[in-house]
Amino acid sequence: MNKRQSSYFLWLGCFLGFAGLHRIYNGKVKTGLLWLMTWGLFGVGQFVDLFLIPSMTEEKAIEPKDYPLFGKGGNYHSANVELVEPTPENLMIKLVKAAHEKGGKISVTQGVLATGKGFKEVETALIEMVKTGYVSVDNDPKTGIVVYSLHEIS
Repeated sequence: MNKRQSSYFLWLGCFLGFAGLHRIYNGKVKTGLLWLMTWGLFGVGQFVDLFLIPSMTEEKAIEPKDYPLFGKGGNYHSANVELVEPTPENLMIKLVKAAHEKGGKISVTQGVLATGKGFKEVETALIEMVKTGYVSVDNDPKTGIVVYSLHEIS
């Protein structure tokens, strides 16, 4: 069950008197407790959340490190600081090039070596690439290592 499905499942807790569980699950603890104490803002907030759950799950998936220097919604241009961190697209391009050199397949460790980024950052980028449909995930039959295959390169 993915995060969105889990959130909808927890949303159903309102029928058992536990409104707001989906908000707590998605990191909105204060409003989740408010929903819990007021039966989902008397049902109105709970109903509105049916339409907000997709954005809640996406927002929770974006970690604070994805907002360098000033946090979410910060004004990067006013600081006159050039950000040297590569964009996720640049990281993906480096991973595609590394996979090309390795016959269209790459592991997270190989991606770390090729890009100089951390394991979590490389794995997150590879998972995002899987979501596009251009990359698939499999295990190496000999070693069992998770391998990401780029269909157009192999």
